[in-house]
Amino acid sequence: MSSGSSAEEDSLPVLDTLEPLGEEISGMARCPYDAKHANVALFADFLAIDAVIYRSLGDSPTLRTVKHDSKWLKEPSFIQAINYGDFIYFFFREIAMEYNTMGKVLFPRVARVCKKDRGGSQRVLEKQWTSFLKSRLNCSIPGDSHFYFNILQAVTDVIHINGRDVVMATFSTPYNSIPGSAVCAYDMADIANTFTGRFKEQKSPDSTWTPRTVPGSCAGTKATERYKVSNEFPDDTLNFVKMHPLMDEAVPSIANRYRLTRIAVDNEAGPYRNHTVVFLGSERGIILKFLAKMDSGFLNDSLFLEELNVYNPEKCSVDGVEDKRIISIQIDSRSHVLWVAFTSCVVQVPLSRCERHGRCKKSCIASRDPYCGWVPEGACKEVFLNTK
Repeated sequence: MSSGSSAEEDSLPVLDTLEPLGEEISGMARCPYDAKHANVALFADFLAIDAVIYRSLGDSPTLRTVKHDSKWLKEPSFIQAINYGDFIYFFFREIAMEYNTMGKVLFPRVARVCKKDRGGSQRVLEKQWTSFLKSRLNCSIPGDSHFYFNILQAVTDVIHINGRDVVMATFSTPYNSIPGSAVCAYDMADIANTFTGRFKEQKSPDSTWTPRTVPGSCAGTKATERYKVSNEFPDDTLNFVKMHPLMDEAVPSIANRYRLTRIAVDNEAGPYRNHTVVFLGSERGIILKFLAKMDSGFLNDSLFLEELNVYNPEKCSVDGVEDKRIISIQIDSRSHVLWVAFTSCVVQVPLSRCERHGRCKKSCIASRDPYCGWVPEGACKEVFLNTK
């Protein structure tokens, strides 16, 4: 301290030397220039930062998204990154290039890259992702004209619910439109399935986007046994990946992934005939089962009980063609079954599957299924209606 220092200054500790805590690492492409910029980072193998998805840590090669290509990323705001299975998933919102004629329309997206991605060849996608794909997240109110919640705000980690791995996300409407918010849930299996479908293609900057079917998968998988690592892909494959990062189909939310076709109601369910159970049939051979509660004419407090895949391909397919549309459902309370009709067959389904709870009393009671009850024998079994 100099002789002119104040008493407060004299009381401060003096550090003789400042030693670095580990090696110095450049912040370039790792940290945003501005702390206000939206960014997420996941230390699984790499980082997802600002307007680039960049892998820079670990033993794998450094990779990034293609620079200055709006088909890959168009002014994105990253919300979440998730390490799941063989992939890293990114949730973000961006300007939708497939709707560029309508101005700056924001879409919620989920993108993924393969953990084993090694980059392309020296000619195409060198030091860039060969597995980057993205799809729209559909959070909407269905109807003749869907009402979409397009501003993705937050996403949870993967949550295990009723045997499914799901993520839940909050959405809002654009700030210059009618205020509204929604919560949508997405099955990770549905997200993965979206990336096995068709791609969107725009043949010229002025042409419309059309679907195109081309099989694709990560290197080293069963679908690509011929290519053990991504830099062995031929140039035509790499060029297709470079030009087609966007999938054609959106990821459906769990509530809206089925087009419902038929309904059956049991308004005397349970041993005391005081519950209402609704069965909804869909175009995909799925039955959705709800415990219904009416509030001012709306089923606001209804409880989802279970999802039943009732289509039997062995009995219902004709010459290998599967028509999974449910054309009729009828409840047979006396036999405690649900009759489900397809165009080529009729199947019988029990109204409940109490045995799936086994000898777990807590699970049986928590299911809230009025057809099920805990019996003195120590098991979850069907509880039939009392006769009048």
